Amino acid sequence: MQRTLLFGVAAAALIPHAPLLAQDAAATPCEATRDDCPQPERALEHEIVVVGALTDVAIDRDRIELTQANDLADLFRQVPSVSVGGSLGIAQKIYVRGLEDSLLNVTIDGAPQRGTLFHHVGRVTIEPELLESVDVQAGAGEATSGFGAVGGAVRFRTRDPNDLLRPGQSIGGIAKAGWFSNDGYKVSGTLFARLTGDIGVLGSYVRTDRENFRDGDGDELLGTSATQELGFVKVGGELGGGHRLSASYEMRDEQGAFGQRPNWPVLEGADLFPAEGQRQTAILNYGYQGPDGIGVEATGYWTRSEFTQDRYDRWGLYGAEIETYGFDVRGRLQSGGHDVIAGFEHRNDRVVSRYLGDAAMWQPWAWDPAVGRFEERGGLMGLYIQDHWQVIEPLLLSFGARYDAYDVNLLTYGEATDSDGLSLNAGAQLEVLPGLKLNAGYAEAFRGKEIGDAFTLEQRPGRLTLQPGLVPERVENIEAGVSYAAAGFRASAAYFDMTIDDVILDQLGTRRPAPGQPLEGGVYYENIGRFRSEGVELRAGYTTGPFSIDGFYNHYDSRLNGNRIEGYEQIALGNSMGDNWNVTAGYAPSPSLSFQASMTRFEDLNDIEVLFRETELGFIDGTRTVDKPGYTVVDLFARWQPFGTEMLELQAAVYNLFDLQYRAHASVADYSGIPGYEIVAGLPEPGRNVRLTAAVRF
Repeated sequence: MQRTLLFGVAAAALIPHAPLLAQDAAATPCEATRDDCPQPERALEHEIVVVGALTDVAIDRDRIELTQANDLADLFRQVPSVSVGGSLGIAQKIYVRGLEDSLLNVTIDGAPQRGTLFHHVGRVTIEPELLESVDVQAGAGEATSGFGAVGGAVRFRTRDPNDLLRPGQSIGGIAKAGWFSNDGYKVSGTLFARLTGDIGVLGSYVRTDRENFRDGDGDELLGTSATQELGFVKVGGELGGGHRLSASYEMRDEQGAFGQRPNWPVLEGADLFPAEGQRQTAILNYGYQGPDGIGVEATGYWTRSEFTQDRYDRWGLYGAEIETYGFDVRGRLQSGGHDVIAGFEHRNDRVVSRYLGDAAMWQPWAWDPAVGRFEERGGLMGLYIQDHWQVIEPLLLSFGARYDAYDVNLLTYGEATDSDGLSLNAGAQLEVLPGLKLNAGYAEAFRGKEIGDAFTLEQRPGRLTLQPGLVPERVENIEAGVSYAAAGFRASAAYFDMTIDDVILDQLGTRRPAPGQPLEGGVYYENIGRFRSEGVELRAGYTTGPFSIDGFYNHYDSRLNGNRIEGYEQIALGNSMGDNWNVTAGYAPSPSLSFQASMTRFEDLNDIEVLFRETELGFIDGTRTVDKPGYTVVDLFARWQPFGTEMLELQAAVYNLFDLQYRAHASVADYSGIPGYEIVAGLPEPGRNVRLTAAVRF
């Protein structure tokens, strides 16, 4: 299918869903499934960030290589304020300061990874083998962050041909093979060539085969095997005269037989259901940097994500699809101490879910036997401007504004809503002594209702999905801190306080409306109150010669209406993690040899009060409590080039060295001790996993 690519850099969006009730006794798929400085990017180089700068993180290619990162959990294992839950690749979700990735602006080369296909699978899919860098912005920030970046932004940048071509090289390749003791293998091949001048092309193929993994107790976790395949092509480079152009296409596929809810364990004797997830993304990037301080950047994208699950025991094959396309054009002017970026972006979203089997099989399960396809469409438009002003040498000010407009149409059921609003931000950075900087910032974000969770689009006839008078979310984020860097030593301390007013969420179940009011549907998006996340983040590190050591301590308390949140009841909003810290030590005696050891600790988080909604609806007689036990995980990494060149590289890693049995705090807590909720729990993490990889470059 041909698509016209527009120019743009997009943002991620809110895709709410409804939490699951433990009982599995419903009538439709909808109901039954409820049971550092950022890296410079393209033309606008030397990006400056003031608001939230102390808690931003950049992950470079060397770190990705050394850790043999295979999934999201590997990528963010050593990143403060970021946790990944779900254990299984297709089910992994990112959390930043307790907020789920549906509230983040997640982009790959400017193309948004947005929308929820099924609330029990992940929303973000990426192959680390393709990445050149990852930038993490924690918390609402500057106006350039994108649509509804309530919890922050995560920007993945893929490798360019010129990242791989060595000086004087016109063609080359990299072949890799890796083995995992727990349990599988990974192979990849990348070819790259110079077409003319600084224009190059690269192509990559990656395949990963995993068997069921074992947890720290040695128990096999059923439904955790999968096959992943990815193809990627990218062409582009410098055109001369300050112009740059690139185009890329990626297709990712993951298949397996998983539990009905892939992010929960499969109980003994339970069925496995064939499922497949796919994503296709096409991106066009253009940039210009002139000698007079004027620059332009434009990105256009098209993304289609799909997920199918075969519920052969009920309605048969069911599928969901999200299609997104849009553009962002931004200009830059550097003059008189000012660095101004202004831009315009637009995005269109479409989500569809439908029964894919024979009508005779699914019609008895549908709310309306005449309707087997469900669709929603949304549109977003944004205007923004951000200025960084170097007032005097030690003082840098930042201020900006963003206007966004949202609309969503529930085509199948004839409902619609729209909203628009203005967001402001301001920040300052002052160097009081050489290497010693103070930083403070205030940022707002605005987000209206967007398209919904694909697997919950079906609605009982005559019921409302949207609360009458639904208002948009408004976010305020305050950050302040201090940093110091000198003579190999680095340290920072930051405090943040973020609130979201009028949180939009689909909660479990339907309340009985007052007499004369329209009936609420089983899926019902409403304003449910205020979310607040308050915390501190401490970092320190030291490098001398071949030795380095870095560490962080992270504490935040995430609450909704004063109650601590949890990933089952507040799925699509957030989760709670205990205080956590990490210490990572490195030793690189030569450019061809390096070692690293990393220890991560999550402290106990006990007596989390849960099941507020079930209590409100009268399903149970009162709230209950669950615990998240603490855990300490040690990982080891090594990298060696035997010939002192990139011709041959050998890598070794041991994840979970001491074979610890644990469940990540970013996964759903264990509810199995609560009668009626025995099936509710997040997957345990894999036990010890030894990874060996050999890479040959030619």
